Amino acid sequence: MDAGTRRIDRWFASYSDDHRNSTNQWIHVVCVPAIAWSVVALLWCIPAPGTWFRPGFWAGLAIVAATVFYYRQSRRLGLGMLGMFLLMALLSGYIFETHGMRALLWSAIAVFVVAWIGQFVGHKIEGRKPSFLTDLTYLLIGPAWVLSKLYRRMGLCY
Repeated sequence: MDAGTRRIDRWFASYSDDHRNSTNQWIHVVCVPAIAWSVVALLWCIPAPGTWFRPGFWAGLAIVAATVFYYRQSRRLGLGMLGMFLLMALLSGYIFETHGMRALLWSAIAVFVVAWIGQFVGHKIEGRKPSFLTDLTYLLIGPAWVLSKLYRRMGLCY
């Protein structure tokens, strides 16, 4: 890659090298967003400090931090990821308000475990270790990589 290549393009190229098998790619398209939602939901379940903050405070802080990371890489990815995170927050808030914290917590744990099992099955099929084992940043790159695939399918650039 030349010196003018954006960092996000280098991360996507490296991530794509570990995800060439079409079955593994489809598993990731399903499991990566599921894991991202489960993390938002798990953070939603952490009690908010004091009386000024509402449930979801910690999830909101994580969403802001992650969105800043994505936005610094690409405005379009940052805005798209913000949209995805807001949908995840709405779902988490809905489950929390209608079914309670216990239902949200157990749903998030179940989705987290099943989706990670799916991820490791995909990498077994691929025959390559997950990217995040070489650099934890790839835990953030995965969701953006999935979104970038959607953008390309829609004829958009990121």
